[in-house]
Amino acid sequence: MSSGTPSPADLALRLEPALLAPEEARLLPVHGRKEAAVLVALYERDGQLGTVLTRRREDLRRHAGEISFPGGRRDPGEPDLVTTALREAFEEVGLEPTRVQIAGALPPTPTIATGYAIHPYVGAISTPQQWAPSEGEVAEVLEVSLDRLRAGYGRRRLVRRGIPFVTDTYELGDGLVWGATARILGGLLARLEEAGVLGP
Repeated sequence: MSSGTPSPADLALRLEPALLAPEEARLLPVHGRKEAAVLVALYERDGQLGTVLTRRREDLRRHAGEISFPGGRRDPGEPDLVTTALREAFEEVGLEPTRVQIAGALPPTPTIATGYAIHPYVGAISTPQQWAPSEGEVAEVLEVSLDRLRAGYGRRRLVRRGIPFVTDTYELGDGLVWGATARILGGLLARLEEAGVLGP
């Protein structure tokens, strides 16, 4: 690690004031019959904050080709949703839980079509990482600066299952971040901007 790159512990300390405590976020009301968690992994490179997203395989039955944070449904017996987020990140991209410093959480968000209540947890990681994407689920691991994501923001008209709607999106090359992932990302960016962690 270069001297100009903060350790995950140092980065987590900077991020913490912008975030909710995990136990605080856990108590917030959210619609959704099924619990899930995602890991919003943040790193700093060349003075810029970035995050880790996955592009799902095109042949999946659900959410094919979509861009999202690593995450998934809570397994029976898991002690908390932080454990779920860390397990899913390990299974999907090979990120070891011991390499993640949890800095806090974001408000939970529901999925409209599938009835999940998604609990996002923000963790600081070092860079670079050696990713090991899940062959059965992940087509690509994306390391993206938050500034690039902000630049791709727009309210766009989408059509899903024959229904048109206008929603917040983030353009990313030939892909589009939308839905619950876009809502989580928007909340993260707003909090980091308000806390002065991310410049205007």
